[in-house]
Amino acid sequence: MKTTDTVPTGVENPGSPGGPGAGVTKTAPPVPRRTAKAEGATLNVFSHGVLIIWAIMVVTPLLWAVMTSFKTDRAIFTSPWALPDKLHFENWSRAWTEAHMSDYFLNTILVVGGSLFGTLLLGSMAAYVLARFDFPGSRFIYFLFIGGMSFPIILALVPLFYVMQNMALLNTLHGLILVYIAYSLPFTVFFLTAFFRTLPSSVAEAAFVDGASHTRTFFQVMLPMAKPGLISVGIFNFLGQWNQYLLPTVLNTEPEGKVLSQGLVQLAVSQGYKGDWSGLFAGLVMAMLPVLAAYIIFQRQVVAGLTAGAVK
Repeated sequence: MKTTDTVPTGVENPGSPGGPGAGVTKTAPPVPRRTAKAEGATLNVFSHGVLIIWAIMVVTPLLWAVMTSFKTDRAIFTSPWALPDKLHFENWSRAWTEAHMSDYFLNTILVVGGSLFGTLLLGSMAAYVLARFDFPGSRFIYFLFIGGMSFPIILALVPLFYVMQNMALLNTLHGLILVYIAYSLPFTVFFLTAFFRTLPSSVAEAAFVDGASHTRTFFQVMLPMAKPGLISVGIFNFLGQWNQYLLPTVLNTEPEGKVLSQGLVQLAVSQGYKGDWSGLFAGLVMAMLPVLAAYIIFQRQVVAGLTAGAVK
């Protein structure tokens, strides 16, 4: 009677072809490792720690500047890290009136407000056409705008000065507005073109079916849908134009037409032996407050605009 040998699972079959262990399936022992949850918790703690350190590095100088603006000049040098004995609001009033910060503030609001409106209007119109319509030369125009982002503005200061002089736009606020618009258009068109491409085409097609013109479709349908992107690029342009110093220094040298960045420099340089450091810090805080307020108010819209334009 012939018997059949059975080989237990995981045991070597000596008669199998291919040598010892040819038909054996071995199970590797489990290797202990951290779970995904533990790794995620570690990464979360690390990222939060980095963000906390970064926040301290950014917020501490701002708080110190605000605190210093309410001190006297003597207290600034004797106890720079101590709290003020009382709030010296006369520093702010002195900077606002005697240092002419009120005039600089008004000029900056007019220039930045006009340039921001023109930049968003022209930039959104150009970006919409480049994103939605295919015509000969569209790619060339798009890359021309992108090339404008890589051109250093300092190389154009001398020819720009003579162009503005020939057009009688030197030392004028409206001339500075036009320069700010031209300076901010490349980035605005680049940002909004990518954003308009993510918007659904079915909405615009439905508007055309209902008899809407291209102008009405853009202003009443597509532009409201692009509100997150407009707010995001508007904040970026606002920050750059509000803190702009090089262009107004070259193109606007009259005292009555200077903007806030020029006023702060003039306030710092004109101190001489007077040493009105408390007034200087008060003027510095005045220049920071609009920027901080704009970001605090629109921070949700900025994040929404960046994320909405990132994916389709």
